[in-house]
Amino acid sequence: MTAIRPVDAASILLLDRTGGSIRVLVGRRSSRHVFMPDVYVFPGGRRDARDRLLPIASPLHALASERLAIRAGARCSDSRLRALAVAAIRELYEETGISVGMPLANPAGDALPFLPDLSRLRFLARAITPAGMVRRFDTRFFTLFTDEAGIDPASATASHELEDLRWVNIFDQTCVEMPDITVLILEELQKCLQEDLSLPFGRAVPLYHTRHGRFLRDLL
Repeated sequence: MTAIRPVDAASILLLDRTGGSIRVLVGRRSSRHVFMPDVYVFPGGRRDARDRLLPIASPLHALASERLAIRAGARCSDSRLRALAVAAIRELYEETGISVGMPLANPAGDALPFLPDLSRLRFLARAITPAGMVRRFDTRFFTLFTDEAGIDPASATASHELEDLRWVNIFDQTCVEMPDITVLILEELQKCLQEDLSLPFGRAVPLYHTRHGRFLRDLL
């Protein structure tokens, strides 16, 4: 059997800290999905070829970009790394209707109706789907605070890809069913926030992966 190579993907933990607690936006994957149907996840998806070509309003913070490049592979160009961040912003828009960036009056073709602003994205974690799964992804997880990006939490709208959107307390997510890796990423976020509520851009980033059947957590 031919081994399935993981494909690049990106996901975004959109955080609302305007109330008395910190909440994260999640939605239920449709039952039509082959990979992880009917569970609650963060907005996200695979990197598209066009993500390299989309113009942006502002680039990634230099420290976030440096962390993203660690152990990314010799063939991982700057444009591919930038495309991962663009993919996170694009997927957030496609799945929840939330745009992060500079609005465009007359977007061309299938382009986004805004120029993505990557400058406030923190690189939180990376996870590679184990071998043997029906789909494999090499996913980079980013965080974004709604108040920093000027986002109204009430503006999130469900889509055919991500249903039943909910803002969930990051320290009490028992109200929804999440995949194990989603729970692990949330636990990572909890630890980071307990260390520093500002989520510094240059902090070490965990990589979750498997080697010889063992599940590992390395730091990038």
